[in-house]
Amino acid sequence: MTVRDAAREAYREALPALAASLVGGLIAGVVLSGMRAELRDVSGLLVLVPALLATRGNVYGSLGARISTALHQGLVEPRVRGGDERLRSAVAAALANGLLASAFAAVAVFTVLSLLGSSVAPLPVLVAIALLAGLLSGVALSAVVVTAVFAGYRRGRDPDTLVGPLVTTTGDVFGVFFLLAAVRIVLALAEVI
Repeated sequence: MTVRDAAREAYREALPALAASLVGGLIAGVVLSGMRAELRDVSGLLVLVPALLATRGNVYGSLGARISTALHQGLVEPRVRGGDERLRSAVAAALANGLLASAFAAVAVFTVLSLLGSSVAPLPVLVAIALLAGLLSGVALSAVVVTAVFAGYRRGRDPDTLVGPLVTTTGDVFGVFFLLAAVRIVLALAEVI
């Protein structure tokens, strides 16, 4: 295989995923632009959004890379089975890392905005929103990443070329949707309490 053939193959595999990533980013932007009321109600939420979205990409991109490597090495079969200890451990680690990073991001936003004298929502509200959004999007992203990596691998695609754009797209879309849901749930519970 020549360099030109390898480049052509890489673009052939990556372009559909990149196009989907573009559309997903636009959808996430539209949802975010519709969150004006929530952004006003929770001071500091707009500062938290990029941190939460970046966290999703980093954590679940690593999950996809781990699964991809395990497939290439023959350590896991390209099937979702409840008994696969390696797969369960990788997903559990990704979820735990995502929740930890979400909580850290909320604390960091609260601390920085407080030190700058900016208006910021109470720390428990920011942490609750970040954790709930992290849990909901983490479960959805885990399912999407595992399914897509396995399906791509079974179809002869290199899962490494799918993981980046896939996680970026689904992370942004699910991240913003579940952030909106988390804000509404936490604010509704705060009114009840």
